[in-house]
Amino acid sequence: MKHDHRGVRRIAIALVAGSLATGALAGCSSKNQVPSIGYGVDAVIASYNGSSTLGANSGAAAVFSRVLTGFFYTGPDGQPVADTDVGTAKEVPGDAQTIQYRLNPEGTYSDGIQTSCDDLVLTWAARSGRFTKAGPGGPVPLFDAASTDGYRDIERVDCQPGSKDATVVFRPGKHYSSWKALFNASEMMPAHVVASQVKIPNVVTPVQTGDQPTLERIADFWNNGWKLTPGKLDLTLLPSSGPYRVDSFSDKDGLVLVKNEKWWGNQPKTPRIVVWDRHSDLKSKVSDNSVGVLDVGAGSLGEVGLGGFHKQNLPGRGVEQLVLGGTGVFGLPDARKAFALCVPRQALFDKFGHPEYDVKLGLGAGVLNSRTVQQDSLYYPAIAGAGDKYKGGDATASQAAASSGIGNQTVRIGYVKPDERRAAMVSAIADACKSAGITVVDAGAPDFTASQLTDGKVDAILGGTAGMPGPSGTLAATDAIAALRTGAGLNYGRWGNGRYDAIADQLAAEDNSTTVLNLLTEQENLLWGEMPSIPLFASPRTIAFGDGMENGIASPTRAGAGWNMDRWVLKR
Repeated sequence: MKHDHRGVRRIAIALVAGSLATGALAGCSSKNQVPSIGYGVDAVIASYNGSSTLGANSGAAAVFSRVLTGFFYTGPDGQPVADTDVGTAKEVPGDAQTIQYRLNPEGTYSDGIQTSCDDLVLTWAARSGRFTKAGPGGPVPLFDAASTDGYRDIERVDCQPGSKDATVVFRPGKHYSSWKALFNASEMMPAHVVASQVKIPNVVTPVQTGDQPTLERIADFWNNGWKLTPGKLDLTLLPSSGPYRVDSFSDKDGLVLVKNEKWWGNQPKTPRIVVWDRHSDLKSKVSDNSVGVLDVGAGSLGEVGLGGFHKQNLPGRGVEQLVLGGTGVFGLPDARKAFALCVPRQALFDKFGHPEYDVKLGLGAGVLNSRTVQQDSLYYPAIAGAGDKYKGGDATASQAAASSGIGNQTVRIGYVKPDERRAAMVSAIADACKSAGITVVDAGAPDFTASQLTDGKVDAILGGTAGMPGPSGTLAATDAIAALRTGAGLNYGRWGNGRYDAIADQLAAEDNSTTVLNLLTEQENLLWGEMPSIPLFASPRTIAFGDGMENGIASPTRAGAGWNMDRWVLKR
């Protein structure tokens, strides 16, 4: 008999979440369960591979967390929650930090292939930053990984190909406190698919022997083979390790997830989920009753009728922010700081930062003065002062703009359209910066991608944590920290600072609160001095569950409302 650990968690979370749980209509015998639920979310379905830069930025965690499972997943408060259906992970004593991973003996992909430690080896190889090739300016990573945080500190992953056991050993002297953020849902990819595509027996041997030509072929598939285009799916490349599997993807019918018959855990309560992403005209999907669950940036759809839904607006774990380019108009810190002086951060928060809620303390309470520390952190009040001089709309902005050389310049701000709130925010920024002689241009587009900042096609991104267009953020802020690290995939502005990297490394292992406070204070001062991005406020989310929904629990994190979609029941 399988233990319904998710049921226990759900009850616990519901008690904690209080008002976050929707009113259940259990016991209404006159109502019938709906066999298919539409999930509208402002992610951009672009890649199956949530470990890649494209997958992480586009919102794979909000779509595929119950398709590609991991040892942990992001729970509704942003915390890592163990998924014991997948396997167990425990820290074991030793000189070096060591984690013992044991996959469930029953674990089988939807194509019949067993889950194995090969999947961990592939994930580590792709995200360690260790495997490189010659580039014009020196070695470049083979894998286009979103982040190497945690993984680059791993010395090796001991694994016999095909085995259910893996031992992860960290480098001597390295310790990664947030190790539960590793090998996570939506981020652990099927290694057997790569082996089959590259025509090798397994991926473990070339990783362990450093077989460069084979590693280059593995990386090429890992980077490109899992990109998703509507109407052009090869389902043999998309096996599932979770309760749902991908069935089809088209502009007309959305991304269809169906029950995975090979899933060994508790069966999903609803056999079919249809995901409608940001490109699906979510407004019309709501009005024609195609959507039973909606998770979008508050105000992004403008006036949308949510009668028949239990709706709430709440502050998210993501940071609504402007990510600035490191070249062109923003090539110098003084230019970035001058722009920050004219961005009306307080006015933006007042108008857009807390729709239909007013938080006095903690997450969502006021302008956010940190990119990596959240407002409900005990450290936040002590370190937030460095941002106070950048409330915005400052009379000295014009003077600063003139002296920095940014006056009479044009700043192009990109974001994924349609998004009515972000469009209005860009307009407000343009009005405020006009007096400083800075022309702000709305460069939002339906096909906007964060890489356009890297390519110099825009000067700033308006988005969530790491420039994400939809759900973002976790309690450990791993994506937020990585997005500022030299060379990280999620660092689209390509800013780099050795001292920031060193502080981030030290914080990853530090548990002395005085040392943590001192490091965080130094980090904030450095970031406000360099201004790689301008934090605005905790990203406000609108999460709505259709009347008659059971087990809908809001998650204003990168995992979105779909974090427990396999428990959803909609009765009508």
